[in-house]
Amino acid sequence: MLNQLTVSELTAKLAHREVSARETMQACLDQIARVDGQIHAFLSHNAADALVQAEAVDKLIVGGATLAQKPLLGVPLAVKDVLAVKGHPLNCASKILGNFISPYDATVIEKLKAAGAIIFGRLNMDEFAMGSSTENSAFGLTRNPWDTSRIPGGSSGGSAAAVAADECIASLGSDTGGSIRQPAALCGCVGLKPTYGRVSRYGLVAFASSLDQIGPFTKDVRDSAILLEALSGVDARDSTSVAQPVPNYASALSGDIKGLKIGLAREYMIGGLDPEVKAAVDAAVKQLEKLGAEVVEVSLPHTDYAVATYYIIATAEASANLARFDGVRYCARGEGKDPIEMYGQTRGAGFGPEVKRRIILGTYVLSSGYYDAYYLRAQKVRTLIRNDFLKAFEKVDAIVTPTTPTAAFKAGEKSGDPLQMYLSDIFTISCNLAGICGLSLPCGFTKLPKLPIGLQLLGKPFGEETILKIAHAYEQSTGWHKEKPLPAH
Repeated sequence: MLNQLTVSELTAKLAHREVSARETMQACLDQIARVDGQIHAFLSHNAADALVQAEAVDKLIVGGATLAQKPLLGVPLAVKDVLAVKGHPLNCASKILGNFISPYDATVIEKLKAAGAIIFGRLNMDEFAMGSSTENSAFGLTRNPWDTSRIPGGSSGGSAAAVAADECIASLGSDTGGSIRQPAALCGCVGLKPTYGRVSRYGLVAFASSLDQIGPFTKDVRDSAILLEALSGVDARDSTSVAQPVPNYASALSGDIKGLKIGLAREYMIGGLDPEVKAAVDAAVKQLEKLGAEVVEVSLPHTDYAVATYYIIATAEASANLARFDGVRYCARGEGKDPIEMYGQTRGAGFGPEVKRRIILGTYVLSSGYYDAYYLRAQKVRTLIRNDFLKAFEKVDAIVTPTTPTAAFKAGEKSGDPLQMYLSDIFTISCNLAGICGLSLPCGFTKLPKLPIGLQLLGKPFGEETILKIAHAYEQSTGWHKEKPLPAH
């Protein structure tokens, strides 16, 4: 089935004219019609527009367009509902934005279009990217394709579920504290969070500006490398993007990792780790040793403070960023006798409970008398966490950890206990605080029910080549990435 192909498989077939872009796009639309009623990965998609785009690609191919010019030519890609696509809805899975239509393209969307990709469909997420299960969407929860009674992870749950269920060839998400890697692990696909500054954030609705990064969800590591190259690069419209040269990431996938040093962080093998997750990660580490990597124990001593530090910094930045949603310039406006009442009505009706919780937390830690005690101190601890990583990377080329403490949990299981939910990101949060790169890929399954387990690789700042190389070597020596969820029922 065409919708099950990877990016590299599909582009090769399109280039040789074995298939058409229209046929591939139709296969994805057919799969959405078949399974999305159970999974609910998509908030919206315009089938007619997608087919028009596909037909335009077929004309380009007939006219002699090549992969060298357009490396994503004809690839159907869906995007998390937090990225601006001109003429498409932009809701951030929230009621507050009403019927807002984006007037412009995010930089990453411009880059994907220039590379020949077909951009279609808005994917479900936790409202304003705040959550770890996609249960906080104002438009209903997304379900895990491996077991529809379970969550797909979050906040990019729709992006992970759509790729796992073969509803699109690849997708985009955003990662503030694990929101690409955690759902990738729980849905059994590859999720990559680039180094902060590697990919432009222009056109991404901000949750926490110093933590957010855009990245791809793919079916294998090679596709992740291809998409990262297309997305990367400096952008004058994002002052935090960094003018680092963009390598040809796919050319680094040699399969040879002999002599590379991989760090095992003793602080990450915690008590709350599910035994089946621990066994799968231990087996993956042994496999990396078999492939010639040297495993070295490292220490990240400030790991215990990561969750608290993250929830101070992220909520503070969210409180500032979400102040713009007040009903004045856009949004579904509430009524009131004066502006203060109107703001209250607008935000009270428009934001869901988790967003309100985080805005209140963030406003509190920024308030007079608490700023130094919380926010300033958290920024100092953040520096210590980053320094832990930089010190460890003096000894090793990458660090390996579980991506999540457990496999996917049941919908509703943790929604009454926000602190338990926050701990779902315990292994992913430090990466964002430190601004380094991270990747999750499949490394096994639980027995009953059969649910994916993810392995996380963390790399040096701008060290994506190395973690992609290690991930690819591991992936090619195992068969986990080839397994598919049973048809949704």
